[in-house]
Amino acid sequence: MIDFKNAIKNSLLNPIKHFKLRYLPLLMIYFAYGASGISGVAETFWVKEELKLSATALVSLGVWLSLPWSVKMVFGQLVDSVPILGSQRRAYVYIGAGLITIGTILLIGLAGNYDFVKFTSKENVYIISSLLSIIGFVLQDVVADAMSTEVVDRNQSEEKVQEELAYVQILGRLAISLAGVIVAGLSGWLAQIFSYETMFKISLLIPLISIIGVTIIKIDVAKPSPINCKILCGGLIFAVFIVLMGYGSYQEWQNKILKFIFKYSQEIIVVISLIVISYMISLILKDIDKKTRSFIIKTAIVIFVYRAMPSVGPGLQWWEIDVLGFDKAFFGTLSQIGAILSILGMWLFSDFIAKKPAHYTLLWLTIITTILFLPIIALYYNIPQSLGISPKTVALIDTAISSPFAQLSMIPLLTLIAIYAPEGKRATWFALMASLMNLALTTGGIFTKYLNEVFPVSRKIVENGNIITPMDYSNLGILMIIVTILNVTIPLVTIYYLMIRNKN
Repeated sequence: MIDFKNAIKNSLLNPIKHFKLRYLPLLMIYFAYGASGISGVAETFWVKEELKLSATALVSLGVWLSLPWSVKMVFGQLVDSVPILGSQRRAYVYIGAGLITIGTILLIGLAGNYDFVKFTSKENVYIISSLLSIIGFVLQDVVADAMSTEVVDRNQSEEKVQEELAYVQILGRLAISLAGVIVAGLSGWLAQIFSYETMFKISLLIPLISIIGVTIIKIDVAKPSPINCKILCGGLIFAVFIVLMGYGSYQEWQNKILKFIFKYSQEIIVVISLIVISYMISLILKDIDKKTRSFIIKTAIVIFVYRAMPSVGPGLQWWEIDVLGFDKAFFGTLSQIGAILSILGMWLFSDFIAKKPAHYTLLWLTIITTILFLPIIALYYNIPQSLGISPKTVALIDTAISSPFAQLSMIPLLTLIAIYAPEGKRATWFALMASLMNLALTTGGIFTKYLNEVFPVSRKIVENGNIITPMDYSNLGILMIIVTILNVTIPLVTIYYLMIRNKN
């Protein structure tokens, strides 16, 4: 019992004891990213009401918007090697904040029907707005990742360095989660009170948070390193390739070969991305000993598979809105409770996460996630309702899904990346590994798209008083079951064969 109490005490106090003032700039960047969901509920309802996009189209759009995270190596090279007005960190945070601000202003213009956003369709302006904001967050994230290795004092024992690096990553995830706790409930409650335009105006506070952090604290960074043309030039070419493929996918092609290529443009991009990113990572890993390199690669594969699993898609939330009658305020309540539970969970498990290998963390996360989703499947089949339990009561269990499981799963890998980050190349190194992990999310998005095509769900879409798409959630149950089975079996099999079987 004494050991248990001490373990709880250490878990609660260690993150606080490990905090240092020089961590503040990067933590405020992470906090701003976590707080970006302040307008999330309003945006969900606005998209549902104003944009005539199907579930498959929204999932496909999400895949395209996730791709900037897959070319982080370009931003990493710039941050490592190209100072702007003598700044390698602060200037890039300012630029990122500017892009987020412009994207938000476009969203405000859409909600307010301002003239300056009527140069094209609402859907196109929304895509531009989302893309600008995402690029801004990507740029700031690259800077924060680089700083997470630079704020650690290297003039101490290797064990202490590794411990501090782990706690910097834990504090970063806690900053994101804490912001989520603050805005989760507000996002729904405020959306219930204010107009969409007002909600998007409130979100202009987000870029200001990251600006304050890097402005008030002096940032010491390594000297600029020479530009690695293979990574920078290759990354730029790769980015142009993605843009061209994205543009081509929305065109009508008469040529059968081009039509086939652009029909599967997302899949082609994922395959090419995996090849390009793996090659660039190999350039960095060549200076690391064989045993460590093998360990990093196996760990990266396990986390890639874990993050590449499909989700149900937007149909689940639509069903909760249309069939169960969940409103904006209730979604805010769900998010608030989930965020609070998630940050408490991360806080309590911080010591465990910092000291255990990544595959152990993913093992229990996979099992817990599966168990917590089962009541939602039961809700669809009216099992709790038949027992006299209301849907809203059951939905509170779904708040656990809002827990930052992805954040928890990333901590061991981020710590590993930080430990082996080469001086002068830290932003690039972090960006490449993060690109690989975000590519996994893109892969998961594609899997989700295919599952939504095989098992389509649709909300009612009305245009000019006519129903152009009827409401149909008949496939949602089987879709949730298949997604759950895939999410539990594939990661567990991968972990066993790569990390456990070889040790026995």
